[in-house]
Amino acid sequence: MGRKPKIVEAKEVKDLKAEATHAPTAEAQKTNPTDTQASAVKNESTSSEKKSSGNNLAITLSCIAVALSGTSAVFSYLSFEKANTPLTILGTSSVDGNTASFVEGSVADTVEKVSESVVSILTSVVSTSYFGQSYTSEAAGTGIIVTEDGYILTNKHVIEGAKSISVVLNDGTSYKDVEVAAVDPLNDVAFLKVADVSGLKAATLGDSKTVSVGQQVIAIGNALGQYQNSVTSGIISGTGRSLTATDSTGSMSEQLSDMIQTDAAINSGNSGGPLVNAAGEVIGINTATSSTAENMGFAIPISSVKGMLTQLKESGKASRAYVGVYSIEITPEIMKTYNLPVSEGVYLFNSSTYSAIISGSPAEKAGLKNKDIVTAINGVKIGARGSLSSLIGEYQPGDTVQFTVIREGKEIAVNITLGAYTEK
Repeated sequence: MGRKPKIVEAKEVKDLKAEATHAPTAEAQKTNPTDTQASAVKNESTSSEKKSSGNNLAITLSCIAVALSGTSAVFSYLSFEKANTPLTILGTSSVDGNTASFVEGSVADTVEKVSESVVSILTSVVSTSYFGQSYTSEAAGTGIIVTEDGYILTNKHVIEGAKSISVVLNDGTSYKDVEVAAVDPLNDVAFLKVADVSGLKAATLGDSKTVSVGQQVIAIGNALGQYQNSVTSGIISGTGRSLTATDSTGSMSEQLSDMIQTDAAINSGNSGGPLVNAAGEVIGINTATSSTAENMGFAIPISSVKGMLTQLKESGKASRAYVGVYSIEITPEIMKTYNLPVSEGVYLFNSSTYSAIISGSPAEKAGLKNKDIVTAINGVKIGARGSLSSLIGEYQPGDTVQFTVIREGKEIAVNITLGAYTEK
């Protein structure tokens, strides 16, 4: 049977939630259990999210990146801190595939182009029955080839609890020597590695920061675990979505943040498959669906995985980059509640008596302060182009990025060298 995407309620979250991009200390977990939703506490809206080891899982959160167009205008009027620290500048394409549109016959052409990079993932899972007896079941999901030498991107819930993993290419070629290469502790993302292969067709990854509502897309996946590389089409219905999600039994819930919403059908078994623009670029990883609305699915922005993928290409290992703050996404409602001067960005605030800046974190070392407002990373606006967590996801530990910060009514720039997330 197919791995089921997580089911989401058809309503946006209205309560104040903290998005913590850090490795939580034991003290932070103890004093702020409700504020670690986007980071760590073993329920994996944060880091290792609670899920059953069976088939009905899926998850959350995401991570993104940075574009540099127009940043000179931003940097020119900032008061710099740590100005001599060299920044990590990411390369950008001169052509934005998200501006392309499908024309007659082009959907078929795009499917032909991308399908060779889409694989079915088959897993053997050991589960425990209600009576305490162990049994083995089979499940299926989807993956995306991201390197010619066998790295495959998928959802973490697709391979959760797997005793064995095999990969089937579009042409029917099967590989059984497959290992988990890396997982993102803050997101529903995993990388697999097929041993001793070369010449695989890697997908072209696009820029999810520039997607727009109404943009045409297609989804490809192993529908129901039976129909390999099924194709559905639709549009992007929304971006930056934050919703309450549950597994199919309704026994567990969590928050999905910064997701791309689409009306392209996402079925059981599609989890881990690509959401593709008209240029044939992967812009999202299909992850969740709604049980109460028709054709409402959600995908993790593809840019959020690029930092870890770069590390895997270079060294075969990968860690999640982190900042070390508790933050609240700024909306018009939050702006009014806290009397903030901006309607977008993140407010570094912890609802407990403790600071939003985690002790010993990259944020503390760089000089970020409690109640700072962060509006952009390397000139890319938080909110319009992604959440704080997702924008950091395109970078690697050790990279230095520049935060645009409003502090006591003044706009300043703070350079932060990102750390490597470690679960404690």
